[in-house]
Amino acid sequence: MTVRRLLGLPVLAVLLAGCGIRPTEVPTDFGPAPSRVRCSPPDTAAPAAPGTPVQVFLVCGASLVAVDRTVRVPDGATGPQRRLLVAQGLLDQLAEPPSDTEKAAGYGTDVRGGTTVTGPRPGDPEDTLRLDDSPADLSAYALSQIVCTFSDSAAAEGDGSVVLGGPGDRPPRRYTCTDEVRVRPGGSGPPSSALTGG
Repeated sequence: MTVRRLLGLPVLAVLLAGCGIRPTEVPTDFGPAPSRVRCSPPDTAAPAAPGTPVQVFLVCGASLVAVDRTVRVPDGATGPQRRLLVAQGLLDQLAEPPSDTEKAAGYGTDVRGGTTVTGPRPGDPEDTLRLDDSPADLSAYALSQIVCTFSDSAAAEGDGSVVLGGPGDRPPRRYTCTDEVRVRPGGSGPPSSALTGG
């Protein structure tokens, strides 16, 4: 027994020595490793839904982030009719709850379901889009989502702005999606200006 114990001492010494890493008394608990990077692009393994590819802006990490969507527009729709159908499709996509994958990545939306859009009234500029809620009554996040989504789509005139009005008698205003709005959509909202011409 004594011989076996003596032979086992070198093995025990090697095991105790380890890899040469000295123990430390400094705490090294940095928390669990992140399971997923927030606001990373959602997985696109699933086939895209049929329709016209578009991008909508969702809220993620207190900023706006573009995600891919599709909207269905009839083949025969052209001009103002097509523009209005695209705008309504974009609103529907903004109001759609994010997928489980998107929720896990931190995406959300402030646009309520059932939001509708109509075209210009007499006296409005021809590119006016009127929401069933006054833009002034929307949250800063919701208005920022709508303005940035519309201004980057076929619903706008291509200059990075969009003319929005509400259901009341207030004249529509021109809203612009800026870098500041994308970074801080919950601030003062998109900048707007009064229209000078019909």
